[in-house]
Amino acid sequence: MIYFDAVRDRSKAPSLVDQTVAALEKAISQQMLRPGMSVPSVRQFAKTHGLSTFTVSAAYNRLVAQGWLIARPGSGYRVAMRGKAEPVSTVPVNWSPPRVTASWLLSDVFADHSIPIKSGCGWLPPEWLNETGLEQAMRQAARVPASQIGGYGHPYGYFPLREHLTQELAQHGLRVEVDQVLLTQGATQGLDIIARTLFRPGDVVAVELPGYANLLQTLRLAGLTVVGVPRNKDGLCIDALQKIARTQSIKALFVNPVLQNPTGASLSMGNAFRVLQLAETHGFWVVEDDVSRDLMPDLGPLLAALAGSERVIYVSGFSKSIAPSMRVGYIVATAALLKEFAKTKMTIGLTTPEIMERTVYQVLRLGRHRPYLQRIQERLRQAHDELVEVMDRHGFEVFARPRAGLFLWARPKGEWCAQRTAQLAELALKDGIWLAPGYYFYPDQTDDGWIRFNVAYSLHPSLWEFMRRVGAASG
Repeated sequence: MIYFDAVRDRSKAPSLVDQTVAALEKAISQQMLRPGMSVPSVRQFAKTHGLSTFTVSAAYNRLVAQGWLIARPGSGYRVAMRGKAEPVSTVPVNWSPPRVTASWLLSDVFADHSIPIKSGCGWLPPEWLNETGLEQAMRQAARVPASQIGGYGHPYGYFPLREHLTQELAQHGLRVEVDQVLLTQGATQGLDIIARTLFRPGDVVAVELPGYANLLQTLRLAGLTVVGVPRNKDGLCIDALQKIARTQSIKALFVNPVLQNPTGASLSMGNAFRVLQLAETHGFWVVEDDVSRDLMPDLGPLLAALAGSERVIYVSGFSKSIAPSMRVGYIVATAALLKEFAKTKMTIGLTTPEIMERTVYQVLRLGRHRPYLQRIQERLRQAHDELVEVMDRHGFEVFARPRAGLFLWARPKGEWCAQRTAQLAELALKDGIWLAPGYYFYPDQTDDGWIRFNVAYSLHPSLWEFMRRVGAASG
C-alpha cells in the first residue's frame, strides 16, 4: 500500500511530480514496496490518487532514471532488485573532475563514464533504448554466414538498407533513387565527406549561431572560413543570411532544420522557404543535417523535399533514434555528386561496417521501431514539460519551448548572467554534474550565459540544488 495525499496548493508545496516521487521513494525505503514487486500502473496510480497520467508518468520516468524502478515493455514498472537506489548524485570515491576543454568534449567525454549527472550529453539514456528490438535485430544480423560479410562491402553501403531509406524518405516527400544514397559512419562522417569533397581551404561557409559543436571542429580541420548566421525561435535570421550571401560569397550553409542542436528549435515553413530562396538566388549549397527528425512527433520542413537534391545535400543518421553506438549515417544527393562523395569516403576510410548496417536495417524492418519512437517522443515531451516548469521556478530564460527532441537552450537571469558558463561548468563538475556551456556552440567561443540541457538527464534534484547554491552565492 502506498500512502499518498497530494497537496494541491502549489504555493505551499513542491510540484505534484515531486510529491509523487517522494511518496514512492518513501514506500520503497520503508519496504512497503519490496525489490522485484510491481508498482501500480500509471493509469491505476493516477485514478487512485486523483492525478493526471502525465504527472504519474513523469514521476515514474524520474524514478527509473534514479534507479528506484525498472521499466520493461509489456510488464510495467517494478522496484529495482537492489531495493534502495544508489543516489545518482553520489560522486565516486577518489574521483577528480576532468577539465572542461574542447579536447575533452570532442574525445574523452565519450569514454568518461565517471560523471554521475550527464545534463550536457547529446544522447538518450541507455534505459530508454529499445532493448528488445536491438537484441532481435542483432540476432537476425548474426545469422548471416561469415562468407557473406568476409569482404569490404560495397562503397555505397549495404544495398537493402539504402533501398529501405528511399522508401522512408518518400514518406516525407523526398523521392530519390538508391544510387542517390551513400552510407557513412554516422552523420558526422557524412558532414566531413561533404566538406572535404566540395570545398577547399579558405572557402567561406555559413553555420548557425549557435550551432552543432562537432561540425565547427570539422570545418576548421578542413581549413574553411566559418561565418555565423544568428538563429531565433523560428529559424535563421534572414537579413543576416542575405547580407552574408551578398558580401562574402559563401559556398554553403549548414543547417539543422528541426529540433536543432543546441537550441531545440525548428525552422518555420516560411523561414525554410526564405532560406531556400536565398540559396537559389546566390548559388550556395544547403547542407541539411537532419539527425533529430525521428524524435519529432509533428511535421517540420524537410529542405531537400522542398528544393530537391540539385540545391540541398541531405545528411542524417541513427545515433539519436536507435543508439549512439550505431555509427550508421547517410548522405542523399544527386547521383553524380554521390559518386564524388563515395570516392572521398573510400579515400579516408574505405567502406563502412556492413554488419552494423545490417543491424540497423533489421531494426527498421522488424516493425518495433516506429512504436518505440512514439514512446520516446512521449517521454521526451513529458521531460520537456517538467524541465521547463523547473526552469521557470528557478528564474531561467528559455530560448524555445519545443516539447520535443533532446535539447533545451536556457540561461539564468539577473545576477547569474555574470557567471560565465565556462566557470559554471567547472564548478558543476566538482559536484559530479556535466553541463554543456554555450561557448562550445559558437565559432568564436562566445560565452553569453546560455547552456544546453539534455532534457532526459536534467531533472535530477542535485542539478537544481547546485543551481540554487550557485545562484545564492552570486546574488
